[in-house]
Amino acid sequence: MLEMSNLGSYPPVFRQLNSVVPQPKSYSMDDTQVSVSVPTVDLQCLSLHKLDEACENWGIFRLVNHGIPSTLLSKLQHHAKMLFSLSFESKQALITNPMSYFWGTPALTLSGAALKSASSNMNWLEGLNVPLRQLPQIQSEDPLLHCVRLLLEEYGRHLSRIATTLFQSMAKNLHLDPEQSEPMLEESTGFIRVYRYPPHHSMADEAWGMIPHTDSSVLSVVNQDQVGGLEIFKDNKWLLVDPIPNTLIVHIGDMMRAISDDGYTSVRHRVRVKKQEERLSICYFVFPAEDSVIRSSKYKPFTYKEFQQEVQKDTSTVGYKVGLQRFKV
Repeated sequence: MLEMSNLGSYPPVFRQLNSVVPQPKSYSMDDTQVSVSVPTVDLQCLSLHKLDEACENWGIFRLVNHGIPSTLLSKLQHHAKMLFSLSFESKQALITNPMSYFWGTPALTLSGAALKSASSNMNWLEGLNVPLRQLPQIQSEDPLLHCVRLLLEEYGRHLSRIATTLFQSMAKNLHLDPEQSEPMLEESTGFIRVYRYPPHHSMADEAWGMIPHTDSSVLSVVNQDQVGGLEIFKDNKWLLVDPIPNTLIVHIGDMMRAISDDGYTSVRHRVRVKKQEERLSICYFVFPAEDSVIRSSKYKPFTYKEFQQEVQKDTSTVGYKVGLQRFKV
């Protein structure tokens, strides 16, 4: 049940404790198996073999020795929670362009607004969308938002370093031409989304924090709190990925799958709503340069911009992301 003392911080629809949020039967909550230990990659002593194996067989791995101070991770989590604890109306007024505040769906337009979908499915979440290259434009007089901006700038620099290091190592494993692969990961495309998943005791069997999907990114890096709820689909079953302090979870996205000629897996995942605790995750996504052409024997040549346009069109018309299947040869 939502904490009554903080009820006003949630979007109005989430406050209606007895509401029913319809979800397709294929998203049943009864099919999750046991927790799984995903592969671990040590950024400080990076093994190309272990990295390649994790990308090929799992599409996800746990990153250790990543070089981000634990104090920064904890401060960012703490301040994000403070920001989300503001009233719903305050967040709508405070969080303005280039940041954006959204809820009910992770699908956003290019401007950061929630994308209207043909589907009636609601994701049980609210979020903050932050394009990192535009962060310096935010000059808020609000002390909390100012502090969050500074923390996100520092965090973004670390994530850019991590994503670049990982991608360059993946490019070596895939024997990609350095000049041709360089625009496949464009730091200026990076953005952060901070997600809060409200608890809901009476609806835990009716709603998902995020329904099954693959990320559209090259790489996604997730910093989750200790509540847990991330699940991955592997070997025809859903498995829970437990949180471990001071580690990050790295997802291979659709763009990396295409770049690797389907050698790497874009992991299918979802988020389970908790009954008693809200969950917070801070996710970094990075993409190719918009107009760089991705060439693969499995897909027709396309740019990320074209891919994004197809995803937004499909979400609006059929209710979900079709993704790479649209570009199959």
